[in-house]
Amino acid sequence: MPMTDYDLLLDDEIKAFVAQTLQWYPADTFAQSVAENRATYDAMCRAFFAGYPESIAARDAKVAGVPTRQYRTKQARSGPLVVYLHGGGLMLGGLDSHDDVCAEIAETSGLPVWAVDYRLCPENTRLDAVQDAGLVLAAARKSSKAGVILVGDSAGGWLAGALARRNRDAPDILGQILIYPGLGGAMNKPSMTRHAQAPLLSADELGAYALDAEKCTIAPLTDPNFSGLPSTLVLSAECDPLADDGPLYADAIRRAGGQALAIVEPGLVHGHLRARHMSKRARRSFERVNQAIAQLANDGRLDAAILTA
Repeated sequence: MPMTDYDLLLDDEIKAFVAQTLQWYPADTFAQSVAENRATYDAMCRAFFAGYPESIAARDAKVAGVPTRQYRTKQARSGPLVVYLHGGGLMLGGLDSHDDVCAEIAETSGLPVWAVDYRLCPENTRLDAVQDAGLVLAAARKSSKAGVILVGDSAGGWLAGALARRNRDAPDILGQILIYPGLGGAMNKPSMTRHAQAPLLSADELGAYALDAEKCTIAPLTDPNFSGLPSTLVLSAECDPLADDGPLYADAIRRAGGQALAIVEPGLVHGHLRARHMSKRARRSFERVNQAIAQLANDGRLDAAILTA
């Protein structure tokens, strides 16, 4: 297969984002220790930190023993609670890495947002991360009479899908929004070859993360039964070895009778949430996230015509 020409696929705004990211998080970062890698990742995330909207207040609190950061806007409206699960390959990130993303979701939606600081690999297991996220989800379901919406990016999308699978047919889980997720299953999908050398996440780098194990039986794409899952939006990045996971997952949900929409964002790369203030394409993708939250909060259904416009 010929080499993918990213000079043609990426516009100047995304090229600038890739260059800025690599200044903070170079390609050889995985040669560092886990602690050093986490520090480098956190510094990179902070370099893109956009601050809080003025209307947002946040507080840190433990929920069922799990650290969370809870966001609320002064213009809060009645509605469901958003549970946000951060990316980072189940190895990196925490309450600070996606802090401004969660604050902006709370401000745009008018809904409370709980970010989850789940335990990380390799000193813990994937099941520990799922357990922590599940404890917070259970508490959120008890706290919110209007239901819960799951949102996760990258490995956080994997976690959201795992929780949706474990809570199949739960009417108060109104939907899930997965942003460039890695959803497990076979590692020989076409995008793994087509975008093996994609900017910001290569197929080789996936091997250093905890989310790529084919034997993880709770991964969303290993589910033998896709029925009873909530309304689902998956936003994949075109230039990402994980690009095929979203369409495969959404198709499986639809074939099982559920509602699911997969959008592969053209010309975008893994991690493009951080580019939402410097790229029109990334900003439009983030707008889709917020539009989907609004739709799920209103009637639990996704309007494909609006989301794909």
